[in-house]
Amino acid sequence: MASTVAKDDVDIEVTVLLPCLNEAETLEVCVTKARRALDDLGVVGEVLVSDNGSTDGSQDIAIKAGARVSHAPVRGYGGALLNGIAEARGKYIIMGDADDSYDLSNLEPFIRELRAGHDLVMGNRFRGGIAPGAMPPLHRYLGNPVLSFLGRRLFGKSLSHVGDFHCGIRGFNRDRIRQLGLCMPGMEFASELVVRAALNDYDIVEVPTTLQPDGRSRPPHLRTWRDGWRHLRFLLVFAPRKTLIWPGAIMFVLGLIGTSILTVGPLRVAGVGFDINTLVYTCLAMLVGTQLLMFGAFALIYGHNEGITSERQSDRWIRLIRLETCTAVGVLLVLIGLAGSILAFSAWGSRGFGAQDLGEALRVVLPSSTCIGVGVTVIFAGLFSSLLSLRRVNSPVVSPAGEFASTNA
Repeated sequence: MASTVAKDDVDIEVTVLLPCLNEAETLEVCVTKARRALDDLGVVGEVLVSDNGSTDGSQDIAIKAGARVSHAPVRGYGGALLNGIAEARGKYIIMGDADDSYDLSNLEPFIRELRAGHDLVMGNRFRGGIAPGAMPPLHRYLGNPVLSFLGRRLFGKSLSHVGDFHCGIRGFNRDRIRQLGLCMPGMEFASELVVRAALNDYDIVEVPTTLQPDGRSRPPHLRTWRDGWRHLRFLLVFAPRKTLIWPGAIMFVLGLIGTSILTVGPLRVAGVGFDINTLVYTCLAMLVGTQLLMFGAFALIYGHNEGITSERQSDRWIRLIRLETCTAVGVLLVLIGLAGSILAFSAWGSRGFGAQDLGEALRVVLPSSTCIGVGVTVIFAGLFSSLLSLRRVNSPVVSPAGEFASTNA
């Protein structure tokens, strides 16, 4: 690692962080713009290049241009940024790309908002201006708008005003972002940063920024469909209440209502008849809805354990799906299902175990088997949630010499 820093570490206010992988064509101009911007603003800062294993001499170019270079051992966009965040010496970090597409000569809006106390300052290219050819039409009119819309819908009011969810230039408070425990090594790091900040109620604001065509002669590292899917998958996984719990609850309630009505007899609505075939699907809706609810609860508990979600989001579900509660509810449902099964078996026996009225039999058998299935699912969901909720307790252990030592090494 080499460095060129004029001030002591404690004096540095802003670190401009540039992830780098073979950016020899544009790196010097990016470093120069960032250093000049800091100087013009009178800000004590540094430019840190987090290098991801460049083989084109980018490291030497960065040092000669006045940047500090740090080697990022984990490959990927997120890996480079995670290393840079860990190595940064400034109180605030402004990250940007090293391809000369973002305006690193205009850092004042980011620094101003960071000094005002905001935790995360997002750039917005749609407000600031996108030059012709700077963003592919598929990204500009489909990818970014759709992913930004989903982000706003899935993660609540903290992101309601964010119009450019995946802008690559952002500023943030170094210590606050380190507290989030970010870990995504790939392009989805951009989503992880915003999502975790929102889930932890960080103060997020947006400022206009511009986007120009990058200065490289080679294709960008970003892959439209692969990286777009990774961003989308991350957004869906991190919003279990809206992608699992609410859909599961709605499906279960509708299935329960339909099953309850059709167990009594056929139903006719606006000339359309609903009978045994519909009953099969309402029972299926109850089973699937239960599983979605349980998976959503597991996701919240896991998110709490990993520090992804706040405690209040998971505590209620931890109480609801405790092993004791789930066992009681599950056993009751199984008993109801067994009672219905015994009733159906008795009715069959009263006919000498011969031919049955299929419709009459299924009105009892389908709801009964569904109760058993839901009950068993709930029982084992309680067991699994208990495993997720276990905590390792540090306790003293006896060393070979007979002395006590902590297991918390």
